Order: sequence, then structure tokens, then C-alpha cells
Amino acid sequence: MQPGRTCLAVILAAGEGTRMKSQRPKVLHQVAGRSLLGHAIAAVSAAGADAVVIVVGPDRPEVAAEAKALLPSAEIVVQAERRGTAHAVLAAREALARGYDDVLVAFADTPLLRPQTYEALRAALAGGAQITALGFEARDPTGYGRMVIEHGELKAIVEHKDASEAERGITLCFAGLMALDGRHALAILEAIGNVNAQNEYYLTEAISIAGSKGLKTVAHVAPESEVQGVNDRAQLAAAEAEFQRRKRLEVMAGGATLIAPETVFFSHDTKIGQDVLIEPNVVFGPGVSVADEAVIHAFSHLEGAEVGPQASVGPYGRLRPGAKLGRKARVGNFVEIKAADLGEGVKVNHLTYIGDASVGADSNIGAGTITCNYDGFLKSRTTIGIGAFVGSNSSLVAPVTIGDGAYIGSGSVITRDVPADALAIGRGRQVEREGWAKSFRAESQEKKKNAAKTKD
Repeated sequence: MQPGRTCLAVILAAGEGTRMKSQRPKVLHQVAGRSLLGHAIAAVSAAGADAVVIVVGPDRPEVAAEAKALLPSAEIVVQAERRGTAHAVLAAREALARGYDDVLVAFADTPLLRPQTYEALRAALAGGAQITALGFEARDPTGYGRMVIEHGELKAIVEHKDASEAERGITLCFAGLMALDGRHALAILEAIGNVNAQNEYYLTEAISIAGSKGLKTVAHVAPESEVQGVNDRAQLAAAEAEFQRRKRLEVMAGGATLIAPETVFFSHDTKIGQDVLIEPNVVFGPGVSVADEAVIHAFSHLEGAEVGPQASVGPYGRLRPGAKLGRKARVGNFVEIKAADLGEGVKVNHLTYIGDASVGADSNIGAGTITCNYDGFLKSRTTIGIGAFVGSNSSLVAPVTIGDGAYIGSGSVITRDVPADALAIGRGRQVEREGWAKSFRAESQEKKKNAAKTKD
């Protein structure tokens, strides 16, 4: 954040992404459960952007829709012709003309940029520079624009195809992102001409133009892993891997134990408390929070769920959106919870589905229990009171209420409300027929012999 300074962020999201081999626009592909565009919007917003303009390509309403869903205040402008990065930024001319102190130029396909990096670009403007360009030391600089530094200032960014042999030896490369002093941004961008080998209007030319006006231009260097872009599926996977590496370190630094960190996958918004234990092969989808001292056992999948203090999930547990586990609640192996609240100390230990339900504190749900919440048209809710006991292999047909302390006999199908402290049994009466099995076997064996003779 830069106190007292206003900021406009222009996010370029008009790239076609043909190398993705997908019907979906490139910037709508996801890293850690959030679109590439969503990562860019979140980062510039966290860096203090007062206004955000998304530059989209023609006939891409889904990109505009995603931007509006993530940030309703975002302005959408269309780059009708693909004539380079500077041309794309100028699509936001009206916003640029409003006179923000800082202008951030970001790319929607660069999802790993931290808010702190955008803040550093803005800080350089506050310190007297008119342009700050983001660079990185490239292991292989082939194809990248080279950043020419003289006496601590950035003198030029030379595209690879335009670079001399000496300039191609430079390893400090341009990451594509830039911050401009809002007082000069529009004039600099409008002065850019298509004088490069590709006959396009490149943002990189802003550096030489600013220099010709006597303005100060500097570089800020970030790690190469942070500035990596996404243009194909392999790069998408690489970005995912880098995000997960960061998130695992963040979670462990926050006081959680990951037994096999490389096997645990987080979403962009996963929240993990202190002294949480996460066993191998766990996946966190979007919208999960895990409170202190909880245990997530191996091979569990959680999405849109809240896990309370000292609760446990799995192994092989599944929490779907709306699942909420109270303190010391236990969800065991092959249990699925959806849109259900489990009170403190509730035990659902194995082979059970609890959906659209509320389960009171200290209740016990036996193996094979199902809340029958869907009749093919509508979903209904099951309410189970405090201290209730539901026997194994029971079906609770919603809407239905099980009172506090009630007992459901194993194998029951419950279709009516059960009062508190009552016993409910909803199954056929057991009948025994002495000697039936012996007679059945004898008759069956005789039928089998006769069938064999007929076949012969």
C-alpha cells in the first residue's frame, strides 16, 4: 500500500492462448482453484489498486463475466485488434485520463505475482521514478526482452528479435509488468510507435520514450519462479506446482504438520490453524478452513467445509460444500458429509452419507446410515437431536426429525419424526422357518441334477 497515492491497475486479458488446446479462454484456466485472471485481480487489489480495468479480446464475454463476478467494480474494455501490449493498455485510455498517481500494468496469465511485488513497483514511483519495470534473472533468456541497466537506471528494454549479439548476452529480462507515473502514463503510451521488427506497439518502448523526456526509469527484480507466465498446459502445471510449494511452506510456517508435504494440495483460500496434523494424500478444494489441533487423515478430500478444533476427518473422508464439523467431531473412513452441521463430539465413523442435515452434540451415527435428502425433485433436511443414537444401516427419509436422546434401531427406515428419548424401529419383523435352508439346498441340488441330465 502507498498511503495517499491513488492507483489504477490495467490487467491485460486479451490473449488467445491457442497453445492451451482448449475451448476455454486461457485466463479462465485455474491454478489452485482460482482462475488465472482471478489471481491477477486479487494481487493488484491487495496491492492497493483503487480501480481495475480488464482488457479483453473481442467475442470473449466469459472473460468479462468472470472479471465482474470476482470484482463487480471492474471496468471492462475491449482490444478489438491485437497490435501489441502498449496498444492493449491504451484500450483503457479513458481510465488513464482520470489522472491516477500510479498505473500498474499486469497480465492475467501471470498468476504467481505477489501483492508485495506490485507494492514494490509502486514504492519506486513514490520514491521519484516515473517508470518501474519488473525484471528477473533468467536461467535461459532466449525469447525474452533484455533490460539494459546503466548507472542504476533502466535505459532500454530490447526485444529478443531486435537485440544485438551483445544485448542477447544480458540475463536480466523483462517480465512484462510495469508501473508508470500517472501524470506521464498516457503521453508515454500514445508516443509509442510500431518501429520494431514485429510491427507492433510494444510496451517496452515506454522506457526509451521516458528517457528521451528526461524521466527516471528503474528496474525491480523478482524471482523467476514468481513471474512465470502460462501459455500451455505444461506451464499451467508448473504454475500449480509453484503455488503448492509456496502454500505448503506457508502452512507449515503457521504451525501445522504435513507428514508428506509434496502429497498435500491446497486451494488458494485454504485456511489451516495451528497444531493441525495433515496426513499424506489430502486435497483441499476451495473454501476450506481447519481449526487448531484438528487432524485430517490420509486420502481425504475437502471442499467448502469448516473443520472445528480437535475434530478429525478420514482416512478416506469426503467433506462437500456446506459441511461444518464442531469441536471434537469425528468423520471416519468412507464417510461423506454435505450441507450438514455436526455438533461437538458427534461421531460418524464409517460408511455413511449425511447430507442436508443437522446433528446434535454427542450423537452417534452408525455405519451405513444414509440421510435420504432427495426425492428426485426437491431436497429436504434431516434434524438429529443432542445425544441421539442411530443404529447401523439406517435410512432417515427427509424431512424428518430425530429427538434428543432418541434411539434408532439398526436397519431401520425412518419416515416419521421420532420423539426425544424414544426408540424407533422401522423394519420388517424377523421370521424363522426351522429346517427351511436344509430343504432348499436338497431341492436345489435335485433341480441341478435334472437340468444336467436334460442337457446331456
